[in-house]
Amino acid sequence: MPIVNLTRKTFLADSVETADTSLKRMRGLLGRGSIKPGEALVIPQCKSIHMFFMKFAIDVVFLDENNKVVGLKERIKPFAVSPVFWKSSCAVELPVGTIKGTGTQVGDQIQIN
Repeated sequence: MPIVNLTRKTFLADSVETADTSLKRMRGLLGRGSIKPGEALVIPQCKSIHMFFMKFAIDVVFLDENNKVVGLKERIKPFAVSPVFWKSSCAVELPVGTIKGTGTQVGDQIQIN
């Protein structure tokens, strides 16, 4: 299930997991040592994330119900909390450098297959 920035014509991830159960949402990326290039975790119904007990930094893209980017957080570090993006309907957690490397910006149209 790839994630593509249609506005920039760039790939954000090609190996995507969805945290679509309570257990998956609670666990998120906890317990992992890293997230590899090309991987992503999509968290539905998410307006903010926390990094409590995480071992590594990540990039996060927040999308509205139409998959338009409404918020970005680059290089969010362990034990930090992201801002709340009130218009967000999901968060996409990605490896550090993905936002910069793909040129993703607020307002971009994202496709999640």
